[in-house]
Amino acid sequence: MLYLSTFTNNLLPILLLSGAGFALGKFISVEPRPLGRVIFYILSPVLVFNLIIQSSLSLNKVAGMMGYAAAVMLIVSGLAFLAGLVLRLERKALIAVVLTSMLANNGNYGIPLIGFAFGQEAQAYASIYFVTSSLMSYTFGVLIASLGHVNLKRAIVGLLKVPAIYAILLALVFVRFGWSLPDPLARTVTLAAGGAIPAMLILLGVELSRVEWSRSIRAMSIPVICRLVIGPIIGMGLAALFGLSGAARLAGITEAGMPSAVVTTIIATEYKIEPQLVTAIIFISTVISPLTLTPLLVFLR
Repeated sequence: MLYLSTFTNNLLPILLLSGAGFALGKFISVEPRPLGRVIFYILSPVLVFNLIIQSSLSLNKVAGMMGYAAAVMLIVSGLAFLAGLVLRLERKALIAVVLTSMLANNGNYGIPLIGFAFGQEAQAYASIYFVTSSLMSYTFGVLIASLGHVNLKRAIVGLLKVPAIYAILLALVFVRFGWSLPDPLARTVTLAAGGAIPAMLILLGVELSRVEWSRSIRAMSIPVICRLVIGPIIGMGLAALFGLSGAARLAGITEAGMPSAVVTTIIATEYKIEPQLVTAIIFISTVISPLTLTPLLVFLR
């Protein structure tokens, strides 16, 4: 009963909204790319900006969680990279594996899940984790994806075109100087940020409805294992190393066990990096995730 109630109260609402997107993609001709670009260029940057300026955590706690999140993502993706080399994956498949292992659904899945399971304080830490994940997505993620078909110089130049980077920098300036937005702008930001997570969940469902299965079972298995099994284990070890406790520890370890991120599909589609393989990985990791996240939540409680 404990496992069932944990699943019903924390995971089911999130899966239902994704399921609505899946049904939309199955029964109505919906093109995910326009919605993905709206999220990529508008909703996600606004959400990142809003999360940073709304955070009431101290600078030390924010820095600690950001360092922890970056360490988890880099170690998990590094292990995936080594596994891909051992299995001799092709270049683009290897890049897809690294991206889907590094980037998880820390925002559209993690934030609401952690809020349901552990409360508002843990959700604030989850927001910082998501901000870090977003920073990694739009820097390392875009850079790695760009290397699939362009040289390093062009990849670095491509980073300058990603709006979330400017949203992060602008938000840090606001926090540093204690500025606040005028009421009309503040309400606009709140409105757009509130729509980002539902839009991401719906996009996830739409993308999952269009999955074209990859023939590379080896490539698909690496990120699924890294994200759902190895991620939480590494998260537990690093939580002790970074001195995380209480709500920070609960949020950090849970975020470390999230399935592969929707934003990976957006990046893969934008930069033509094996989008079929990426969507298949996201589908498998998302469908299996309740089987790993439910016992993880019970264990952490």
